[in-house]
Amino acid sequence: MIKDMSIIKSLLAAVMVLWSIAISAQDTSRKKTIDITSTFKPVLKEAAKINFNAAPPAADGRKPVLQYKVPSQNLLLGYQPVPIQPLALQADSASAWQNSNYIKVGIGNIILPYVQAGLSFGDGKTRFYNIFANHHSANGSLPFQKNNRTEVTAAATYKTPGNLEWDGKIGFVSQQYFLYGYSPSTLVFTKDQLRQRFQTFGGKLSLRNLEPTEYGINYNPNIRISVFSGTNDIDKATEANSVLNIPVQKTINDQFSFKLGITADLTNFRPRDTATIQNNLYYVSPAIAYLGDQVSITAGIIPSWQNKEFRVLPNFMADISPEDMDFTIQLGWIGYYNKGSYERFASINPWLSQPLSLLNTKVQEAYGGLKGTLARHFTYSAKLGYVSYRNMPLFVNDSVDGKTFNILYASSMQSFQLHGEIGYIQGERFNASAFITINNYRIKEQPKAYGLQPVELGATLRWQAVKNLWVNSDFNVLGGAPYITTNKITRSGKSGIDLSAGLEYKIARQVNVWFQMNNIFNNKYERWNQYPVYGFNVLGGIIFSFNQK
Repeated sequence: MIKDMSIIKSLLAAVMVLWSIAISAQDTSRKKTIDITSTFKPVLKEAAKINFNAAPPAADGRKPVLQYKVPSQNLLLGYQPVPIQPLALQADSASAWQNSNYIKVGIGNIILPYVQAGLSFGDGKTRFYNIFANHHSANGSLPFQKNNRTEVTAAATYKTPGNLEWDGKIGFVSQQYFLYGYSPSTLVFTKDQLRQRFQTFGGKLSLRNLEPTEYGINYNPNIRISVFSGTNDIDKATEANSVLNIPVQKTINDQFSFKLGITADLTNFRPRDTATIQNNLYYVSPAIAYLGDQVSITAGIIPSWQNKEFRVLPNFMADISPEDMDFTIQLGWIGYYNKGSYERFASINPWLSQPLSLLNTKVQEAYGGLKGTLARHFTYSAKLGYVSYRNMPLFVNDSVDGKTFNILYASSMQSFQLHGEIGYIQGERFNASAFITINNYRIKEQPKAYGLQPVELGATLRWQAVKNLWVNSDFNVLGGAPYITTNKITRSGKSGIDLSAGLEYKIARQVNVWFQMNNIFNNKYERWNQYPVYGFNVLGGIIFSFNQK
């Protein structure tokens, strides 16, 4: 036990000696420091750069070739004569509408003078006003072969803030003719005995909505009133004509629409010392219209009342355009009336006597045809139809000296009609067209259809030859209309050929000169029996145009 204690004491003494040595080895005079043996510095790697040393392109002296594809401007006309209701041109905000005005005057060896003028006013946005006037007097080589015409028309258009458009027009026309077509030519008449005057005062007012209503309805009610008078050495007659038309169209969807028209056409004819003649016509025209990608159809009927006589007329038209084809097939079965009035008959034949009766002509037509385009600028149309007429007016010379025409009504007449057109259009620089119409009339009551042309052929040309030069030409061929002589012999008239040509040249910014030659072949044919037309004649003058700021 004592031995173990001595060992422990020895070990403790050794530990104490070592501890004292370690304490004495520490230097307490020095400050504490931190020694860094290495340093980390983050560095980004340099990116590789591309040097751009592009050379400028070499200049190209060639002119670029620009290809322009302008669509052909083709005009395809339908066969059914329908009222044309033009829309007002929306003025481009980039170029304001300007009021254009012009005065055209001329003289010639037959026509002296010739005056035409047009004036326009308004702001070009909501108000448009126009005044047109023309006058000419003609004097031929035959005794009393003369006539004159004066016409003045004022028109106005006003657009309301509610998207409505009012159109109005009033006018006056005065015409004077002389009955120079008497036979034999040795007869002697005074000027007053051969003078025949026609005067017309009239106006028209219409209203239409520019955009469909909230129910998809478009409407365009319009009324036309005219007072016509015809005066000669013996009789004077007046006539009042009023036509009220109310067309309405309801859009059902993108393809179907419903159309309804109501028309009242009233005529009051008052000859001197005879009873007043009333000729009134009413009709309603409901129809359903379908417009598809390749088919357009209008189907309906027209109930009509002609002086209390009820008739139903057909109203069916279809246009079929086969896929990937440049033509349209046209089919139709339609009916309509040509109004019988003194005013209308005088516009057809100004040498007629005052009519003793007024009858409306009921027309029914069944037709089929084609229309389309050839190449890029050619258009064509062709139609073959069967037409039936009831109460068709025929014009026959009187049995005394033949200088006036009486109206003879054919109660029933039929015709096979062939009509064709072809045209070439190249923008506004060149426009040429030609047509032919052949009628094969069949009538039981009379030997021939007196005064009606069996064949008509015509061609027109409008050409801007150079920058400031315009050329025009018209060519017409008329088949001789049958007539009846004073001794009741039926004959066929001779065919007539009429060629005219003219030009217009701009010599200053506001001044053009014009020149016209008519009946170049000097063919004095007779459109109406015993009334030869004027022979070769020339006419020329100047046009002055200006704008109002």
